[in-house]
Amino acid sequence: MSTELQVEIRGLLPTPNGVGVLLGAEDKVISIFVDHAVAAAITMYQHGIRSPRPLTHDLMANLLAGLGARIQKVVINDLRQETFYARLCIQQANELGRNLIEVDARPSDSIALALQAGCPILVSRAVWEQADDMTWALAQLEGDDNPAPT
Repeated sequence: MSTELQVEIRGLLPTPNGVGVLLGAEDKVISIFVDHAVAAAITMYQHGIRSPRPLTHDLMANLLAGLGARIQKVVINDLRQETFYARLCIQQANELGRNLIEVDARPSDSIALALQAGCPILVSRAVWEQADDMTWALAQLEGDDNPAPT
């Protein structure tokens, strides 16, 4: 069994203090809360909407491209005291060869960058098993008040 699980964004759940990004795979959904600005960027990238001027995540992607690097994958790799942690896995190629660089990043920014780059969002199995199942929140978002038991 792989140590990481690929997830998809199943929905965005607005709250008074931010937005829950509902990530799902198999028969479980987990939620990572992000601020409204990052949620707006995630929504734009989901729908292929481009800003007339580069936003912060566009700037980050442009910097990486200028350095001959690209995001290969995003891994949500830790959960401590209800806070998720992530790593950007960046591949850089130049005349000397290829390097794989891992950078600590907020999951919110990582998700936005993954959508923008079209790369996979992964969750470590340990985090997946530790995180609360938020399938009920997805069911509410989709208008089903009585989700099937899992």
